[in-house]
Amino acid sequence: MARSDLVKTRPTSERPGAPPYLRGIHPLMYRSRLWTMRQYAGFGDAGASNRRYHYLLALGQTGLSVAFDLPTQMGYDADHPRAQGEVGRSGVAVSTIEDMERLLQGIPLDRVSLSMTINATAMILLSLVIAVADRRGTARTELNGTVQNDVLKEYIARGTYIYPPSASLKIATDVIEFCAEEVPSWNPISVSGYHIREAGSTAVQEVAFTLANALEYVRAAVDRGLPVDRFAPRLSFFFNAHNDLLEEIAKFRAARRLWARLVEERFHPRDPQSLKLRFHAQTAGSTLTAQQPHNNIARVAVQALAAVLGGCQSLHTNSFDEALSLPSEEAATVALRTQQIIAHESDVPMTVDPVGGAAAIEERTDRIEAEARALIETIDALGGAVRAIESGLQTRAIEQAAYEHQMAVERGERVIVGVNRFVDPDEETTPAFTIDPDLEAAQAERVRSFRASRDEPQARHALQRVEETARRDMNLTPFVIDAVKAGATLGEISDTLRRVYGIHDSNA
Repeated sequence: MARSDLVKTRPTSERPGAPPYLRGIHPLMYRSRLWTMRQYAGFGDAGASNRRYHYLLALGQTGLSVAFDLPTQMGYDADHPRAQGEVGRSGVAVSTIEDMERLLQGIPLDRVSLSMTINATAMILLSLVIAVADRRGTARTELNGTVQNDVLKEYIARGTYIYPPSASLKIATDVIEFCAEEVPSWNPISVSGYHIREAGSTAVQEVAFTLANALEYVRAAVDRGLPVDRFAPRLSFFFNAHNDLLEEIAKFRAARRLWARLVEERFHPRDPQSLKLRFHAQTAGSTLTAQQPHNNIARVAVQALAAVLGGCQSLHTNSFDEALSLPSEEAATVALRTQQIIAHESDVPMTVDPVGGAAAIEERTDRIEAEARALIETIDALGGAVRAIESGLQTRAIEQAAYEHQMAVERGERVIVGVNRFVDPDEETTPAFTIDPDLEAAQAERVRSFRASRDEPQARHALQRVEETARRDMNLTPFVIDAVKAGATLGEISDTLRRVYGIHDSNA
């Protein structure tokens, strides 16, 4: 197939599975294979999270999605003073290869797909997984999963960055390059619009800012010397499934078509697989309410249906109690059962692109694509996503959209059931899932014991090699793998890179 034939404007009756993939990336979509049901989970220490993973797999979940706590995301070990009060709270605490081994105990890495929501320290967490697989004798070519690794959106919407944008982009590109060579079935980056939407963006902004970031990553890898067809088929995306059912369906379809067109126009791949936008969706945590929390079950069902009608490849459904705490087992079960009901009782998966061709869907699809492209062109005019981030363009736009949304809620123009209408003054408090308060001290002691028992000269030598490699601008990933195998901790590796790259000051 000639390059010019890969993407052409086609009518909405275009076959699914053909560029530009408006109607889905596979010809039969869910008729041949359902989406992966991947519940986001992780809390406390590795042992507690491992038990939750086995519980979810026993319920029928088909992939794992790991949530890490804030210290792990920010590159601090559990015994660091800055980790105090946060260990195991928003996800699982992982500082050492011992932690990763406990986290993955009993989970066959060659059969269970593993997704990790981690960004600034993504290279380290992936290195820990690879090190565990190497110890087990699992071939790297058999590893299947995703590391989020999208640090650019952290500067826009989320804030868990460490290094300046240029250094972060370099580290992310190292992972893309390494996976193309060593871990070919792994998705080396999941470019995330989810957190952009959670911060308050519109659907158009979510698509535009996500794809602009993705273009930056592709450009960096191509500039590194990687042929686009070598890595683009393994790129993945992560979108928010929000409340407006029709808009969300159209958003997913528009993003898929726009990405195919942008990649064709700018990078001229020869393989149609390079044009596919494969995406994971998660229902919108920001829409969940602490008031009348069981209403969230209905919200999540509507949002999950939008993701399925929009053609997602994997899906996480939020638990109804997440506005109050980490999910309880009961709430996590209801969330997973919601997906299973859509999959096995609704009959929706038996039709490819069920709402394609409907006037309301096609109009919205065309509008979102056109408006998102115009916003991407504005970012291009500034020099790309990194330059736009440095100028504050994306952050200002999201803040304005979030403000306008909140004002509409407060004026009653946008109804939130149980919050600004249909309020129940006699509502009883819902019990919240709690974490063992002694967990933090135990995890910190576990890290200290690990350091005390390791071969100290070997660990120090491995960290020195990481620093030397970073200063020589080589691919860091093999050296970070060696470091975690030698007993270096996540915090020590992060501190080493802080010395080389510095830290990003958003107020500078």
